[in-house]
Amino acid sequence: MIPLIWKALFQSGIKMQKEIEKFIKYLKYEKNASKHTIKNYEMDLRQFDSFTEGRNIKEITPIDVRGFIVFLSEKNEKKTSISRKISALRSFFKFLLRERIVKINPAESVPLPKLDKPLPKFLTIKEVNELLDKKEEKKDSFTKVRDQAILELLYATGIRISELVSLNLEDIDMKEQLIRVKGKGKKERIVPFGSIALKRIKEYLQLRRTKKPKDDSLFINRFGKRISQRYIQMMLKKHLLIRGINEEITPHSLRHSFATHLLSMGADLRTIQELLGHASLNTTQRYTHLNLKQIIEEYKKVKLR
Repeated sequence: MIPLIWKALFQSGIKMQKEIEKFIKYLKYEKNASKHTIKNYEMDLRQFDSFTEGRNIKEITPIDVRGFIVFLSEKNEKKTSISRKISALRSFFKFLLRERIVKINPAESVPLPKLDKPLPKFLTIKEVNELLDKKEEKKDSFTKVRDQAILELLYATGIRISELVSLNLEDIDMKEQLIRVKGKGKKERIVPFGSIALKRIKEYLQLRRTKKPKDDSLFINRFGKRISQRYIQMMLKKHLLIRGINEEITPHSLRHSFATHLLSMGADLRTIQELLGHASLNTTQRYTHLNLKQIIEEYKKVKLR
């Protein structure tokens, strides 16, 4: 007969908390996941651990995961948040399977909630022109010239804000008017840019050297360090406010505007997919719906007999 103290220890099994710590190290050092992803996944897994009251990790079943979803739904959690938490659990238990700590992935068979997919916000061509048109002054400041170059390049290439801030001098080919972009999953792609963006970048690079750059970052702040995503978000908001343009527009909206305008001008989806760096054509196809909505809205403005 097993003594009670040993029986209790045996039943306690492997606790999730310790395995979460191992998983977070795996995400950080092996998967090279972003700080944002690591922070959210750790928070989600600890919440699940609390929900299951620190049970033996080997005893977790799909019923526990489904119960967790019901618990989150009753708390009126957003579908996007619930979906992320399930994804975190799937990745976590996949890691535990690899480490031979568990024999099944209890989150694998649990379906993700169907997400509402709102059409992305974008600017009209007129609004883009209002935002990007530069008023010539006798002497432009470093900040103004740099900000104009940033906004112009975001719209001219459709790159993500994270991709823009990570650009280095070596990533831009001024002669061929191309930039090398490091996208999601460290995948690289080459994206062209137009003559106006070229002009703005040249103007900026003339002033960049006066700030004594600390490294080869393409876009730097006034202290010579790589510019932050947060600054670009705030800067765009300020420009929108000054020009009286929709304040809900974000740097990512310039990416949507780029794709929408290309599509309306006759570019095919495959080309847009390559330029945006989408892994799946399904992601790019949402712009066909966006364009259709735009056509319908324009049609309603026209008075037909």
